[in-house]
Amino acid sequence: MGKNILASFQWMVFILAGTIVTPVSIAFAFHFSQQETAELLQRTLFIMGLTSLLQGYFGHKLPLMEGPAGLWWAVFLTYATISGQAASSVHEILISLEFGLLTAGVIVILLSVLNLIKYVKKLFTPTMTGLYLLLLVVQLSGPFIQGILGVEGGQLNGKVAAGAIATLLLAIILSRLNVAFLRNYSVLISLIFGWLLFYLLGISPQPTASDQVVSLPRVLAWGIPHFNLSIFITSVLISLLLVTNLIASMDVVRQVVDPGKKISLNKAGLMMGISQLLAGLFSSVGGVAISGSAGFIKTTRIKERLPFLIGSLLILLMSFFPGLTGLFAAIPPSVGYATLFVSISSIVGLALQTLRPSILEEGKLTVISLAFMTGAGMLLLPGGVLDALPESVSSLLSNGLVIGVVFGIILEQTISHKQ
Repeated sequence: MGKNILASFQWMVFILAGTIVTPVSIAFAFHFSQQETAELLQRTLFIMGLTSLLQGYFGHKLPLMEGPAGLWWAVFLTYATISGQAASSVHEILISLEFGLLTAGVIVILLSVLNLIKYVKKLFTPTMTGLYLLLLVVQLSGPFIQGILGVEGGQLNGKVAAGAIATLLLAIILSRLNVAFLRNYSVLISLIFGWLLFYLLGISPQPTASDQVVSLPRVLAWGIPHFNLSIFITSVLISLLLVTNLIASMDVVRQVVDPGKKISLNKAGLMMGISQLLAGLFSSVGGVAISGSAGFIKTTRIKERLPFLIGSLLILLMSFFPGLTGLFAAIPPSVGYATLFVSISSIVGLALQTLRPSILEEGKLTVISLAFMTGAGMLLLPGGVLDALPESVSSLLSNGLVIGVVFGIILEQTISHKQ
């Protein structure tokens, strides 16, 4: 009994560490108030705790946590940059993102019900996955560097930059240590260090006080969902990539827990679709199975499913207490960016490993080169250069990630058919 309690607490801490930074950084990008940040964090914890339970009990039935998807995180940060600071524009983007999440949920559910998930992998070849990862890092690098340097209104904040860089250096050192515990909990340790450092420097936000002991997350907190062509196309692309991510994460964790375990791909896909629908309904960030769970299991040797389910339940229950979510919402956004910088930058290595076989083939190398330059070029266009175009077209063209990948898929399919 005591062993299960300790194991469940470890799972709770692991899920918490992998969840809290994303909503805080998104809230910062959209200039949310402290109260709005706390409410977004509450809804995110609610979604991740609930969907981890659904997957663990009804879906893949593995000790595999759900966390905010880096794909959705990139989309939120990108459109936060596009929206600027006008309240009307920010609101329109947020309700469009709700629509995008709901769209992704419907697509994944249909793929699962119609038994089409196995065909998705054929479209998203290793070449396209590697291309996507490279463009993802290019897209995220700007917001991350600005966040670490404390850039606001075009001005760098020296005190914030110093604290965030110190936190980043600690995160890098911990991630390279041979001590498994420190390496696997480097994000949490760096987060606590950075938060304390910012508090001592007098630049940490104050926790939000709440007169409610218990509260439920709000439905459609940003408003009624709104259609946006660019976000719709992005959502279709993300839904397909999330499915491939789910398959890869399940394979990794299954090898650690029980290589012979049979998994229902369609049930897992169905739960993922429900997860995206819930994220849209509760105005949060879409989730995904976190393959880092395998590293956690290897380190702690907690292979049983029960502690994972209890840990997920504790996260779900935590979301009902505004005092706790208000406390975590006070994490300085720059600390969040610094603690996750190493994890995001490692995507470059993953992309290069994924692309290694493709680089040896002239046709695929041509596809990668053309698509990457197109996508990166669109990402680096000066702000306002597309304003003369209709809004739906300009918002689509400004998303170089989508443009690059879609162009890459067309090129690759065309070349493969010719061959």
